[in-house]
Amino acid sequence: MRHRIRGRKLNRTSAHRRAMLKNLVSSLFLVQPDRENGTFERVITTREKAKEARRLAEKVITLGKKGTLAARRRAIQLIGNKAAVRRAFEEIAPRYTNRPGGYSRIIGFPSNRLGDNARRVIFELVGPLDTEAATRPAKPEVDEKPADETTQDQAHETTQSADETEEETAGKNQAEEDDNQPDENQEKPEE
Repeated sequence: MRHRIRGRKLNRTSAHRRAMLKNLVSSLFLVQPDRENGTFERVITTREKAKEARRLAEKVITLGKKGTLAARRRAIQLIGNKAAVRRAFEEIAPRYTNRPGGYSRIIGFPSNRLGDNARRVIFELVGPLDTEAATRPAKPEVDEKPADETTQDQAHETTQSADETEEETAGKNQAEEDDNQPDENQEKPEE
């Protein structure tokens, strides 16, 4: 059983796995975005590696939002690349000041990798347009009328309309019955 065991081994030793994830996150931060096409920092990798690297990348961006010297030293300790940490703190983290997390996304790639047929994904940082959409809009103002009164008024109106409908239906049924019954004054047709 593997209860409460988190993380993936990725078929590597712990040192190899840690180095691979550091390199993947460093590559993500150091890739130059192509803003003309609307693409931002992205790396193509396997789904499992991307899910593990996302944890590390989001920690570094959160540290970058703090911006303190201690946070910078902790980020260098996590990914070990000063250039990547500098870019994360100075360019990437300021984009996400109003976003409470979820700085990256994993998008499925249409084809598997040649050779071992592994599922590939695009691991990328969320762009500024997506960041603006993620900020929560202000709550709309609520009417001053309490909800209980509205419910009572609606219930009263519904009761009134139901009573009126029953009266109308009863009147129509009575008229139909009267039409179907022959009058006593009318002569019966001879057979």
